[in-house]
Amino acid sequence: MKRREFITLLGGAAAWPLAARAQQGERMRRIGVLDTLAADDPEAPVRFGAFMQGMQTLGWAVGRNLRIDARWAAADPDRIRSHVAELVGLAPDVILTSGFSTIRPLLDATRTVPIVFANVVDPVGAGLIASLARPGGNATGFTTFEFGVSIKWLELLKQIAPGVTRAAVLRDPTISAIIGQFAAIQGVAPSFGVELTPIDVRDAGEFQRAIAMFARGPTDGLIVLGGPFANAHRDLIAATAARHRIPAVYAFRFYVVAGGLISYGPDLIDQWRLAAGYVDRILKGEKPSDLPVQAPTKYELVINLKTAKALGLDVPPSLLARADEVIE
Repeated sequence: MKRREFITLLGGAAAWPLAARAQQGERMRRIGVLDTLAADDPEAPVRFGAFMQGMQTLGWAVGRNLRIDARWAAADPDRIRSHVAELVGLAPDVILTSGFSTIRPLLDATRTVPIVFANVVDPVGAGLIASLARPGGNATGFTTFEFGVSIKWLELLKQIAPGVTRAAVLRDPTISAIIGQFAAIQGVAPSFGVELTPIDVRDAGEFQRAIAMFARGPTDGLIVLGGPFANAHRDLIAATAARHRIPAVYAFRFYVVAGGLISYGPDLIDQWRLAAGYVDRILKGEKPSDLPVQAPTKYELVINLKTAKALGLDVPPSLLARADEVIE
């Protein structure tokens, strides 16, 4: 789905509840969608399109047996709270959401509306569900990382930039899972000969100042753990790393598309596609409490050779051979 088509689709979303008329004998079902991205984020139409394609494959069509209420929060906590209240107030059959910053407020607002989440780290440790096998409440969905994956980011940083001895770690201190990811990296950093510096930011200006203060020279590196702020400002983060000539490792592919150096993480779009299956099963009568939370089955290694060249880095052939995608 192209971005222009997606914006047009969103523009018509408000009219769907009024325009939709179920065919005779079919019940109209309502789905709320809440994402932390902005509506005009290039990633938004890809996620939404994957979900809608999945729903269409399962026999659902907007205007025939389905209506969608979509909200896009642009990583704004106030907007998230407002959208949560709106969507819960609409009493949808299911709410689809993405990320910890939206699932937590949703669960605080309702324990009855079924929720399917994507892209959530450690939902058990965060107290969102009882267990992966049997979530137990009104939410189920798809996780992104085991904490052990975090160690891979430090390993990749040392592989692509062996001279790094200092690494800043960009994190959101309000998300417990991200603090857990940092702890995992911190536990192995001495064995890699790397000193870590956590950077806790939720403001663009604060991030730029922190990186400027951190940057000293060719032994510096950066690990970006993700989160609503980082994801929404990935262009700025990649540009800041480039300006200070800092090699950086990211959790998701879209950072590398934005000019970042290298990423390793799950296919987030696939999670939105798979989420359609869970939404379908709930609409047909199954309970979220009985649907196991699924972990990723595919991780992507993506390298931006243009960025590597600009940083004066020679990417090891062994790393290139393992890459799922190379951006030139």
